[in-house]
Amino acid sequence: MDINNKLKTAQQTFETWKNVPFTEKQKLLAEMAKILDLEVENFGKIITTEMNKPITQSIAEIHKCALMIRYYADAENILKPDKIETEFRISQIQYVPKGVILGVMPWNFPFWQALRFAVPAILAGNTVVLKHASICFGTGNAIEDLFLKAGFPEGVFQNLEIGHAEVKEVLENPIVKGVSLTGSEKAGGEVAAIAGKNIKKSLLELGGSDAFIVLDDADFQKAAESGANSRLANCGQACNAAKRFIVQKNIEKEFLPLFIKEYQKYVASDPFNKETNLAGMARPDLADDLEKQYKKALENGAEIILPLKRISENEFIPGLIKVNSGNPILQEELFGPVGMVMIADDDQHAVTLANDIPFGLSDSVWTNDKIRQQFFIDNLEAGTISVNKSSSSDPRLPFGGTKTSGYGTELSLVALKEFVNVRTVVGN
Repeated sequence: MDINNKLKTAQQTFETWKNVPFTEKQKLLAEMAKILDLEVENFGKIITTEMNKPITQSIAEIHKCALMIRYYADAENILKPDKIETEFRISQIQYVPKGVILGVMPWNFPFWQALRFAVPAILAGNTVVLKHASICFGTGNAIEDLFLKAGFPEGVFQNLEIGHAEVKEVLENPIVKGVSLTGSEKAGGEVAAIAGKNIKKSLLELGGSDAFIVLDDADFQKAAESGANSRLANCGQACNAAKRFIVQKNIEKEFLPLFIKEYQKYVASDPFNKETNLAGMARPDLADDLEKQYKKALENGAEIILPLKRISENEFIPGLIKVNSGNPILQEELFGPVGMVMIADDDQHAVTLANDIPFGLSDSVWTNDKIRQQFFIDNLEAGTISVNKSSSSDPRLPFGGTKTSGYGTELSLVALKEFVNVRTVVGN
């Protein structure tokens, strides 16, 4: 594959695509959503084959992609020029697409992550080249075919089958005007450094170690069910999964048995069986890394509630550990089926425990008291705060993190302005 030729194609397409009316672009998106729904089973099988996600969850991912695309197909055009009242005859703000944007995307939600980035960027008038995870080249090619089937011009979206070493070359190419990365803090830092050195826009959606806070006036059963699902869906391989369960001290003996019962309902099985709720991790080396982190947590004082047991090269019986503040594992992201339980004395202590980590992605708090809800909304350091529900992304609402969880916004109308130049036009 000639990377330079693909980049030149993307640039040539951009020169005409940027002038296509917003409503015409939306018609193509509506067609894309139809195709996703019609071929949902086939696309779902690609996901499960490549990264082991249970087939029902893979199919749900495709349906969510279609929902998101329809949201943008019907969205208000917030990129129209804004006319500003001044003493000048001409006085307006214009939103001009940047050009060719590189997406560096992960394997854990291979369709969702790539399309979540690409759709608003393309609707804004940019063209996109994708560097997908090495185990998801099939997904990348399927997405490129999807754009073409929907009627988009060749070059609007192209998949690059390249390795990490070639990302630098692509990002440094003068044709590429920006980059969006979803992945680890290490990868984000490296890509942001290259983008910064070359004065290019970057958007980073990185790791998380989200707090799931349960207080004494919560619906315990609902919280237990939601917490277990949030930790173990996709085998715990989600940046915004609940990872630290902060439980108020006076309900520990009542809540934990309910939570453990729900947690143990997740049993690793064949990912192509529609009854399966837990499958293996995406790669054996990721399972190796998780075991090392689990042992590190125990070596630094964590107590076993449910032992993490490896039953194949990439499958586990999910683990649950009780962790005290100060354990170095709290400075890392556990990307797999291990949950951490922490005990809080009161509301302020719960906030302190929740915030005392490098990450700030998406926290959840469970309480029926509106005053307590507002206290947590005002004091938690996260890009999203969910009340009496687990964290999840919604096409209608902005998604992004703070601290080492990244910067920039995906989803909602806000995402349409991530890869545009804001231009002032003024005069008589």
